Formats: sequence, C-alpha cells, structure tokens
Amino acid sequence: MTRRTPYTVGAPFYDVLSGEPVYRAGRVAGIRLLGLDVGDVVLDLGCGTGLNFPLLQAAVGPTGRVIGLDRSEQMLRVARRRIERHGWRNVFTVRADATAFTLEDLPTDRVDAVLATYSLSVISNPAAAWRRITEVVRHGERRCGIDRPGGRVCIVDMQPPTGRARVLAPIARLACALGDSDIDARPWELLRHDALRTRSHSLRGGHIQVVAGVMP
Repeated sequence: MTRRTPYTVGAPFYDVLSGEPVYRAGRVAGIRLLGLDVGDVVLDLGCGTGLNFPLLQAAVGPTGRVIGLDRSEQMLRVARRRIERHGWRNVFTVRADATAFTLEDLPTDRVDAVLATYSLSVISNPAAAWRRITEVVRHGERRCGIDRPGGRVCIVDMQPPTGRARVLAPIARLACALGDSDIDARPWELLRHDALRTRSHSLRGGHIQVVAGVMP
C-alpha cells in the first residue's frame, strides 16, 4: 500500500506509538465480525508491523493461512520478526501496493477473507485498493470452483467521534494527522455499497467504525 514518511521512518516504534489501548478494540471487533473459520486463508491488507497476526492466526488455526500485505519494507521487517518470534509457520508477508496487487502476487490460490484495519484511510486512492480486494476474493472463489457467494471482507477505520464524544474530535484528528490518516475518508462506505449482509459496530464514541460483509 502507499505508505508515507511516518510509516517508513517510524516502523521500529510503530507498535508503541500506534495507540493500541484505543485501537485494539477495533481489531478484535473486526476479526469477530469477519467470522473466520479454522482452515481459512485471510489477507491482512496494509498489515504494517503485524499487530493483527496473533488474533488472525488464532482464528484460522494451524491449517489456515494469514497473509500480510504492505508496501513498506520497514514495516514488513518488523512483521517478520514478530512471525519468527512466535514461530508461526502459516503466517506470510508480501510486499506489494494495495492498489495494484493481484491474486498471483499472493502465496495462495484462494482468499477466503480480507481484513483492512486502519489502512485504507492511509492510502491516497482507497477506491483502487477496494477494487483489488474484491477482485482477489472473487477470483479466488472462481479459481477453486467454489459454488457460494464471494469471500468476506471487513474494514476497520476511523472518523471523528460523534454524540457526546464529539469533544474528543480535536484529539482524534491530531492522532490521525500524526499517523497520516485521512479521518474523513470513510472507506467502509465502499463495502456498504458493494457487499451483501453487512454488519457493523461503532466503538470509542463513534471514532472507530467496523463494517463487514460478503461479496456477491
């Protein structure tokens, strides 16, 4: 994906500065909504340092696969150290642009589910990344001859807090600006427009939006 300077330079410190006490809740909720099964192949789009890997690996089990895709070699270097530290044999990384990759770039012939946590708002063209997401999910299903609706997709991202939490909007905007995220991008609307059976959660005063669905 199109990573900018804060991600490239700050990769070694990203886990400390990423605000996980706030944002981990979105990761947990997103993976729950994705409804992964043991044996599934899941693509973590814009995986960064691999903060989703422990949750995803536990969800798909030893017979499944987790593929983390990111454009930043610096971020992937940290992600690979995480994989080595845990001894995971079914978690892989791919260096590729989220707006231009294909199924052929991945170490799999199918993708059952795609998770994008706090990543599409960093990309300058989230619509292009969304087209790639839908293509790899649908292509993988067709290639394997699976007669069912397309794979599952979940987008977790940010917007300004709402309701009583609106007083925290300046802090939320500052946090997103420091991470080079567009807090007004609302990438989950792409999923709402195209997917079936969408489900959603709103967390942290509406700041974190979690939307999942099944591709037709």
